[in-house]
Amino acid sequence: MSDIDKLRREIDAVDDELLKLINRRAGLAGRIGALKAGAPVYRPEREAQILGRMQKDNPGPLPNERVAALFGEVISACRGLEEAIRVTYLGPEGTFSEQAVRKHFGRAVEAVPVASVDEAFRRAEARSVQFTVVPAENSTEGVIGRTLYLLLATPLRICAEIELRVQQNLLAKSALKDIRRIYSHAQSLAQCNGWLGQNLAHAERIAVASNAEAAQRAAKEDGAGAIAGEMAAGRYGLQVLARSIEDSPNNTTRFLVLGEVDPAPSGRDRTSLVMSADNKPGAVHALLSPLAEHRVSMTRIESRPSRARSSLWEYVFFIDVEGHQKDPAVSKAISELGKKAPFLKILGSYPVAVN
Repeated sequence: MSDIDKLRREIDAVDDELLKLINRRAGLAGRIGALKAGAPVYRPEREAQILGRMQKDNPGPLPNERVAALFGEVISACRGLEEAIRVTYLGPEGTFSEQAVRKHFGRAVEAVPVASVDEAFRRAEARSVQFTVVPAENSTEGVIGRTLYLLLATPLRICAEIELRVQQNLLAKSALKDIRRIYSHAQSLAQCNGWLGQNLAHAERIAVASNAEAAQRAAKEDGAGAIAGEMAAGRYGLQVLARSIEDSPNNTTRFLVLGEVDPAPSGRDRTSLVMSADNKPGAVHALLSPLAEHRVSMTRIESRPSRARSSLWEYVFFIDVEGHQKDPAVSKAISELGKKAPFLKILGSYPVAVN
């Protein structure tokens, strides 16, 4: 027997053992599900703890990213035995939003594409799906204003976040020299402005609702290309003419998972709030003072017009802080914020994204 054959037999033995262990894990998860007595099957804080521990204890040679992906699918398969979960996202199929759904929930959920972020919210609010995944901000182009506006009024809570490294690719069915039109989402066009200026300066840039729609159009038109993810190339029969054409090498989009689940503290959490301030000098500084007094770290603040008819030129402030709303320091700070702010809404406390 050759050395290769011996190693392959070892792999077969390991695979047999893995199969037994995975099914044993599924059985244990099923027993836990039976004891939950109707409690939510999806527990983002528990899943984040598992993935974080696997990455911390990973001896290699698999990189942490692959370990997280593998165990994420195991968790997904076990979760799927307990409950059929449906998740909406901004479609059509092949968008980065779908990629975010698969990264976070795995393959054992039904991913439902919808035409707009508004509809994604409505489906979850009407309980035709349990969760929705929506884009919140991009490291290059900033926040998604529509998502923030919808968070103001929705009864849904943020129960998890996803950070997706966005690789923009030029897709087409024709050669690079023949491309006369480039379709993509407006943010993707902006993220690739430098590359397009150097390589396709003559091509018309046309913004569409999603990168997947861009790929659909490029697949039907001669002389057309699309900027989209690699998943869209396979789905719509296009070739990848150039990879990673984004101007920033660390281009990342943050997505939010919205639903009716309130995660317990995981040990590494974030809390999102939205509030208003009185229209007078020093109001915002005074409003934020409880965070400093209780040593709560603020990681983001974003101001947006309130859009209330009675409050022209007034703003609301979206704030992210480190910690869970049940943590003593965060809880005290939020209580004092509620006394100072004319309007305060806790959007959710949830585990920090595992990458």
